Amino acid sequence: MNALSADLWPYLLLVLVGFLPNEIWRVLGLVAARGLDEDSEIVVWVRAVATATLAAVIAKLTIFSPGTLASIPLWIRLLAVASGLAGYYAIRRSIFAGVIVGELVLIGATLLFGR
Repeated sequence: MNALSADLWPYLLLVLVGFLPNEIWRVLGLVAARGLDEDSEIVVWVRAVATATLAAVIAKLTIFSPGTLASIPLWIRLLAVASGLAGYYAIRRSIFAGVIVGELVLIGATLLFGR
């Protein structure tokens, strides 16, 4: 039993420190936004800020890549971002599809042309 808990404590710590604090704010956001009109100015503004923030993070990770991602040539990273965007629009504006297409292109192009 002691060996089992020794193997699981990092996951418990991850849930307690990483997941729960974030999830509380998400739930509070859902409760606060319950009565808002989806087309109201504040909701449109919040959506625009969230989209801009996501775009900035993607741009930073693409151009100024940390760690192992920096070893992948820039043109492959840009191709993966463009492919992910194309996949997003091609498959009924699905974020999941865009992420999958971008990842497949990044991994495939790196295997074929990367260092």
